[in-house]
Amino acid sequence: MSLIYNIGIHLTHFALKCGSIFNEKIKNGVAGRKRTFKTLQKSITEGDKTLWFHCASLGEYEQGLPAFKELRKHYSNHKIILSFFSPSGYEIRKNSPIADVVVYLPLDTKSNAKQFLNILNPELTVFVKYDIWPNFLNELKRRNLKAILISAVFRKNQSYFKFYGKELRQALFAFEHIFTQNESSKKLLQSINYNHVTVSGDTRFDRVSSQLKLDNTLDYIEKFKDGKLCVVAGSTWPEGETLLINFINSEASTEVKFIIAPHNIKPSQIKNIKDNINDEVILFSEKDQKKVLNAKVFIIDTIGILSKIYNYSDIAYIGGAIGNTGLHNTLEAAVFGVPIIIGNNHQKFPEAKAMIDNGGMFSVSNQIEFDIILKELIENKEKRSNSGNKNSDFIKKNKGAVIQILNHLRI
Repeated sequence: MSLIYNIGIHLTHFALKCGSIFNEKIKNGVAGRKRTFKTLQKSITEGDKTLWFHCASLGEYEQGLPAFKELRKHYSNHKIILSFFSPSGYEIRKNSPIADVVVYLPLDTKSNAKQFLNILNPELTVFVKYDIWPNFLNELKRRNLKAILISAVFRKNQSYFKFYGKELRQALFAFEHIFTQNESSKKLLQSINYNHVTVSGDTRFDRVSSQLKLDNTLDYIEKFKDGKLCVVAGSTWPEGETLLINFINSEASTEVKFIIAPHNIKPSQIKNIKDNINDEVILFSEKDQKKVLNAKVFIIDTIGILSKIYNYSDIAYIGGAIGNTGLHNTLEAAVFGVPIIIGNNHQKFPEAKAMIDNGGMFSVSNQIEFDIILKELIENKEKRSNSGNKNSDFIKKNKGAVIQILNHLRI
């Protein structure tokens, strides 16, 4: 690995230590990485067979989960080590049932990579989507340890495909096989002479499809909806919340209800949304003290139930793409067969483009466009139904990535 890269990693370590003084999230990551090797040494003994799953954060964990679950079944005599780079993944899934041990991934230094793999010696390593750490991967390759990358997406402007990206390109060759989400990613890999690649699609399709097999009943949401048309706004950010609030305040019909599940559930943000809505609002945290039936707007000031709430939606708005924070998971809503509205900054999300082209998703860039499409979907039952069915069919058509991964592993 190049000297510049390794110096950069050490500088990153110093920057994180400094940042931890001022930022709680960074502080959790720094403290968690200090515990990693002690946790592993305590949990893994000589002779243990292991598998290593690595995810950057929570989104990649959810993406890899369908594959992880199947691998857990087939490697029942192995200990599963799950690592995260980001605190937002570790803190929420540190008790994940698919793993025996959950840790922060140490920073990508040569010494950390050697120490980590000395303890694990994994029979199989699975990375999800894009979190490529050259020192860890090169050490896996040096030891002839099997590693695969799943649900990968590549773009031509990434370092792997630039003249200065030699070290990162070499790291990709540590993977015995790469499973991409689309054909364009496969072609980019082939352009650097990496040919052990399969277009398997996105494992998130398998993940969201499994949601339909679960009990998605939420009594309080059912009482709130009261058989009326319901718009569910999931993972919203302030830019999108402004559009929603303006629409709600102009919507006179009592036959439409709204559920807002903000990405940021800090009390100040929840209060800001509530105070700006002119109609009756109830919070999730108030549902046991107030009658949900009387409210027009239900604000979800908790986490972990959004995928079930989409079961009650007739129309969904997914946040993140009105601003620059990144589009949130649209497939969680699509699996329930509802039309979806998103912002216009969705270029890095191929599934969004596919659903827009397919007629099940609608992109808006301002209040006027938002009002027009949402009003049309509310008033036009046929358009609402047809668009929703297209999204449901899109999910069904694209699931099956996990089967391809398992077939490659001969499981």
